[in-house]
Amino acid sequence: MSNAKVRVRFAPSPTGPLHMGGVRTALYNYLFAKQQGGDFILRIEDTDQTRFVPGAEEYIIESLKWCGITPDEGQGFGGNYGPYRQSERKAMYRQYAEQLVADGHAYYAFDSAEDLDRVRQMAKDAGSPNWQYNHITRNSMKNSLTLSQNEVEKKLEAGEPYVVRIKLNRNEEVKFEDIVRGWVSVNTNNMDDKVLFKSDGMPTYHLANIVDDHLMEISHVIRGEEWLPSAPLHVLLYRYLGWEETMPQFAHLPLLLKPDGNGKLSKRDGDRLGFPVFPLEWHNQESGEVFSGYRENGYFPDAFINMLAFLGWNPGTAQELFSLDELVAAFSLKKVNKAGARYDHDKTRWFNQQYLRLKSDAELGKLLQAEASEQGVEVSLEKAECIAALMKERAYFIKDLWEDSQFFFAAPQEYDEKTLRKKWNEEARAHVRELKNRFEALEDFSTENIEAAFKAYLSENELGFGKVGPGFRLAVTGMGMGPSMFEICAILGKEETLNRLNLALEQLP
Repeated sequence: MSNAKVRVRFAPSPTGPLHMGGVRTALYNYLFAKQQGGDFILRIEDTDQTRFVPGAEEYIIESLKWCGITPDEGQGFGGNYGPYRQSERKAMYRQYAEQLVADGHAYYAFDSAEDLDRVRQMAKDAGSPNWQYNHITRNSMKNSLTLSQNEVEKKLEAGEPYVVRIKLNRNEEVKFEDIVRGWVSVNTNNMDDKVLFKSDGMPTYHLANIVDDHLMEISHVIRGEEWLPSAPLHVLLYRYLGWEETMPQFAHLPLLLKPDGNGKLSKRDGDRLGFPVFPLEWHNQESGEVFSGYRENGYFPDAFINMLAFLGWNPGTAQELFSLDELVAAFSLKKVNKAGARYDHDKTRWFNQQYLRLKSDAELGKLLQAEASEQGVEVSLEKAECIAALMKERAYFIKDLWEDSQFFFAAPQEYDEKTLRKKWNEEARAHVRELKNRFEALEDFSTENIEAAFKAYLSENELGFGKVGPGFRLAVTGMGMGPSMFEICAILGKEETLNRLNLALEQLP
């Protein structure tokens, strides 16, 4: 499909919250589509109705919107290739299953669940635990290959339950080129006759996704490594349905691994290991469990996306911070790694810290003002901006800005014990008293004037900063360390600064 317009799809199943590995798959699809001037489509693959979870579809859509990787078309977004929910496409799949049977590439299988369980148990007892329905075993099963045409027609007319299975040729080499992995070759002797159409009238993933990708004119299938074993079957389905000429190109992405590199990062790992694995918080309506999300943990969506992009892809340069537009420009499937990508939570926090620092003081001021308001504290936007500008270098999250700047909103109730023990004495008390007198005399209580008054006092008395600074900071903020005291006092204002110096002189021993 080299000359066709690039059309890619992200096709999650609504079986629970969207894992960050799924978000990365969506992201790589989005980046590839945008770079190639193509379309990014959201399709909901809900053929397995037994695993459907209420709220999951809405969660998927909200997650993509929060991340800023909005589909061009698809479920919830409209488009000309709908419906985009597989359960609403149910009527169109049967004809393709029947076509495969008619062309000799599939067959009806009437074996009951009990029949299959019995055969598997017999094989297990005989020392073959991994029994498969394949080119050898199908000849002893109850299907349209072993039954007469008359028997098959009678069973169909009687409404006897059946599935449609693909009929694989013996000893056939199936080859295809994967953009990430290069040439992949699998022999049909190592494959089984997968079910394509179920007795409940729904297709399995294998048939539905091939039909949908063809009808939606998908040019590239970019999906997780876990689907690589199914790819040879899908290649055969394109061939058997006569669509090989327009078959999409495949790219199978590496797994996301746990921080120690041992195994796939699962949905259960996150909160157990101390970090989210979902973009948004998820409430399980059935069990009442709550799983944490990056949004609710204070991550910026652009930081989350930037981090995810690097889990499996590398631009080949030293640059680490990319806007979404820059990712679109730099992304290449050729630079996606084959090996699994290890998740690093410290690096994820680092990304958020960088994005916090990149924000303007005005943006941070608004965010800090909103956080303070949520905590029941009202602060002017001007003051919030000044606080954010002073405190942002130490923060990873907006909640850090709020927690680290508590001394701006209330006079100290407690004082740092170590500083109190080591630095507060009669000499420190005398210095604070004198600074209070000098600050009282300042008409313009600006950062520059506060600093000048402080330094003049040091100079006149031949004192080093270490003699006066710690006691001064302790009195005003209650802390032993922090940003510039001159800026802190200017933000607090003259009256509040003097009140705190008086309070310290009264309260501290």
